[in-house]
Order: sequence, then structure tokens, then C-alpha cells
Amino acid sequence: MTESVSGGALRLPRARVVPLSAPPSSYTAAVERYLTGAGIAKSSARIYRISLTTWGWMLVGEPAPTGPARRGAKPPVFPVAAIDDPALPEVLAELAAARADEMDADTVNRELSIARKAIGWWQRQGWIEGDPTIGIERRPAPFDRTKALAENQIAALWRLDVALREKTQWKMLYESAARADEVLCLNVEDLYPQDKRGRITAKGGATEWIHWQSGTAQLLPRLIARRTRGPLFLTDRKAPAGTPTLDVCPETGRARLSYRRAEEIFEENTRLLANPLASPEDIEDLDGWTLHRLRHSALTHDAEDGTSIPMLLARSRHASVRSLERYARPGVDAVARHVAERDPAARRRG
Repeated sequence: MTESVSGGALRLPRARVVPLSAPPSSYTAAVERYLTGAGIAKSSARIYRISLTTWGWMLVGEPAPTGPARRGAKPPVFPVAAIDDPALPEVLAELAAARADEMDADTVNRELSIARKAIGWWQRQGWIEGDPTIGIERRPAPFDRTKALAENQIAALWRLDVALREKTQWKMLYESAARADEVLCLNVEDLYPQDKRGRITAKGGATEWIHWQSGTAQLLPRLIARRTRGPLFLTDRKAPAGTPTLDVCPETGRARLSYRRAEEIFEENTRLLANPLASPEDIEDLDGWTLHRLRHSALTHDAEDGTSIPMLLARSRHASVRSLERYARPGVDAVARHVAERDPAARRRG
């Protein structure tokens, strides 16, 4: 049967998707089926599970518990088909708005994105028909004035007990002030170790140079070992079938490390550094740093040390001074020194 819409046109009813498999017995089971069936990496599955558990309360019309109330709270048990309740979108919109007033925009937006991915996957399996999140908008995130890490935070990062690959990658990102995707696209044959520099493909496809310091130079030989070509930063396992040849090491058969995986590893390892006052029970619900903050920090620290604008432009490879302004803003260490130097008590002691 067809139905008429404005203007007299006819709209065909949406075809029902035939389930690819038997629907899971509960929402919780649907979450687990999604995490395994959609190929979500183990390192990401924890964040996805937390976000989807949060939305589980909201999908039954209840506000998700936060803080101490979250610990030990049992998620609601309900069939995944309940997501198709026609009254749910309005209720969900109110709950999402209330949660957005309590939580930071980045957390709320991440949870919404994950929920939509899962709902889309369940729709494709034929387990549900609708998407109750339609109409819920992402929250604008305020500009983060703390993106440049303090020098003691950088020092703490270097003290982390991580693999050689991560040590080298993070050192190179900070010392070169390069973009993470540029560094991850480096091949062994792009490196000039004796000159402490490498050839990268920058934004727009231009071939440019990045330069590093002794920290990176000391780590690179161990990372490269005897390899002479292929991706510099490799995954731990062999490349799956169908991986582009350019992204496979011809000597080890391992694949190029992806940006997503590199970001996940960095974020996971920096949670305690990013949230030093958090309790171990809360740390799983919090975020670590992003790889971009290493570039941001390097350029900010250069500016604080008096590096000229032309040199900052060369280091950052920005096209204009205006695009460099956010990096040249004094960081927390510079502001702290400025205030301390003008402290009347300190002047009297001097």
C-alpha cells in the first residue's frame, strides 16, 4: 500500500529488512554482538561498551547515572526491539539534552556518535527499523585553551613504560612538530638519520621535510633494526589479506600502523596523566590526550622560547601567520613564570 504526501505525490512504504540472524535476547546482548560483529578493536570496545551502557538507561526512558551513583548500578534489561517504540525519540531527546547539561560536550558527542553507529548496525541486521536519535544534535565543543601540555606533563609522558614503537612515535611527533598522519605515513626509505630529518607528504600533496632531535635519533635505529624499506611504524601482527602493498612491510609482512590505532594507544596510556586527581574507579570513564597535542605543545613551547615567526611557520608548515596564532599563545608554564616573576613577595626576597 502506498501513502500520499504533500503535493499529491505517492511515497512507497519503506521495505522491511529481513533479519540476517536471530535477534539477540536483550539490548546488552545486542551490544556485545555489535562489538564483535562490527569489528570494533579491543582497545576501543571498552569505550564503546561504556557509552552504549549509558545509552541503555536512556533508551528505557531513564537518566543515566553519573559519578558515584554509576558504580555498581545495574544496567536495565530490555529487548533491543524496544528501540522502535514510537514514543522513544521525544523522551530520548529530553534525556540527551539533560545529560548534555551535566557532561562536557566531547563526552556527549562521542556517546551520541557511538550510539548511532550501533543503531545503524542493528538496522542493517534487521533487528530494529527506526533510529530514535534522529533530531538529536551534536553539542558545540568550546575551544580548549589547555591543548598545549605543560613541560612537566611532557616529562611525565617520556617516563611512561611503553613499547619502543610508541616511544619513538611520540618523541618524533613532539620534536618535529609534525602532524600525526604525516609521521605515520613515513617509510624507512624516507628517513635521513644522519641529518635527523625525514621526507613527508604534507597537506595538499607537497613533499616537505620534518626535523627531529637526539631523542628520536637515539630510538630510530632500534625501531628500524635491519629493515631498509616499507612503513616505519608497523602493527604487531601480519597484514590482513587485501591490505594495499604500500602499507605492508615487504620484509616482515606487517601492516602500517593506522592513525586510529595510534590515537587509541596514546589516549589509553595518557588517561592517568590527563586526570591526575581521578580515582582508579573513575579513570575508565575519562579521556586521555590526543596525538595532536604533541604538535600543539611543541609549537607553543617554541614560541615561548622566543622562536621567530618565520621559523615557527617553517616548523609548522602553516601558510599564514593567522593559522599559527592558536599555537603561539603562551602556555601554562609561561603564564606561571610571568605571574611568579611579578609576585611582590618574590621581588622583596630578591
